Amino acid sequence: MGIVPDEAINQFKALMDQVEEPLKTTYQNIHQGCQTETLIRFLKAREWNVPKAHKMLVDSLHWRIQNEIDNILMKPIVPTDLYRSVRDSQLIGMSGYSIEGLPVFVFGVGLSTYDKASVHYYVQSHIQINEYRDRVILPSASKKYGRPITTCVKVLDMTGLKLSALSQIKLLTIITSIDDLNYPEKTKTYYIVNAPYIFSACWKVVKPLLQERTRKKLQVLPGNGRDELLKIMDLASLPHFCKKEGSGSSRHAENAMENCYSLDHPFHQQLYNYIKQQSLINGTDKPIKQGSFHVNLPEAGDGKGTEILKTIESELHKFENGSELPRSVSGLKINGD
Repeated sequence: MGIVPDEAINQFKALMDQVEEPLKTTYQNIHQGCQTETLIRFLKAREWNVPKAHKMLVDSLHWRIQNEIDNILMKPIVPTDLYRSVRDSQLIGMSGYSIEGLPVFVFGVGLSTYDKASVHYYVQSHIQINEYRDRVILPSASKKYGRPITTCVKVLDMTGLKLSALSQIKLLTIITSIDDLNYPEKTKTYYIVNAPYIFSACWKVVKPLLQERTRKKLQVLPGNGRDELLKIMDLASLPHFCKKEGSGSSRHAENAMENCYSLDHPFHQQLYNYIKQQSLINGTDKPIKQGSFHVNLPEAGDGKGTEILKTIESELHKFENGSELPRSVSGLKINGD
């Protein structure tokens, strides 16, 4: 974890030790026994300013209570066909683990369409994946490796980005605001793959907006990143779109179960079955109704992720009537990390 200011951590911990129910329970759901690591994440997000970090965390606790986030893993998106539509248009998945034991999450930035369901389902699904990562995947990895594992790595596939990404900016801003404010510093490294040549031009616009620690987390890999990613994970954990040797993208896995985004992939099957089981264990006799769970959508947050998206949107509009589009960054989401 490196050298950290112990005094700030101790002050922050003393403040959080004073929280009472129901904040106390939801706080425990956030830190999952890794309290120091959680405090450090929020301190980093607020430049080690204890009062600001404390406000950020307490605000997040209130957000969780008001939106019943602690119960979101009991709220399956039904029917299954609707959830499959969400998975087919919001391309997120988990391909395995890095050599260090960090979960490897993947995002089909360019090929996500977000056009098969309402914004509430995409937001609900995104938060469910966050919560499943934090409450199930990371604690399991920590137990397996005998040390706190509280972050992940992310692989962003830029294949297929086009002008229609403008219509996705609002939804991406909502999701990024949620992550900025409630799930800060959860990603150790972002690996960007299949970035077209125009990426370098747009990167010059985005890069100055990033704090140094965030900038260091971003690595743009050549081609589909296969050779570089195999240095930090084994072949079995390599995302399906990176398995083709050489440059270019393997957009579709030959076997549907190998497609990290598909509902048939083991990760999504485990996630969906877990949520259904939790709903049965903790639910009522009333059947779950479609559209019965909504999270209040936030205003744009003050994190770097939303600032970047606003700049990207501005740049996209500049290219809207031109012949070339900065396809490589229109969907880039920093997640407050």
